[in-house]
Amino acid sequence: MIGLDPVRIPGWDPEPVVAAIARGQARFVDLDIEADLCLVVPDETAEGAIVEALTRKDYACVVVGGGIRKHEPLLEFFETVVNLVRQRAPGAAIAFNSSPEDTADAAQRWLR
Repeated sequence: MIGLDPVRIPGWDPEPVVAAIARGQARFVDLDIEADLCLVVPDETAEGAIVEALTRKDYACVVVGGGIRKHEPLLEFFETVVNLVRQRAPGAAIAFNSSPEDTADAAQRWLR
């Protein structure tokens, strides 16, 4: 899962999102799906962190989070993320969640 790091985004309370991410990660455990989490801030460090995460091992599916996808000012960053997945994890399906809590369900659609 590639998403925005709620703790590193200034100006708001990250705790509700942190809790939702934890519930979403617990769902992977419930479904017995191995999962990694790559949380980034859309800055000059993001691309390197994403490439490192994508090349760590082979992935069957990569979920791109709604924080990256839904926020219109991040459109170019979203395109970068999708193209990094396509280039660095070419065998992986790309899925999209609607909230941090349904990330495992988004992945599971492509892991059947």
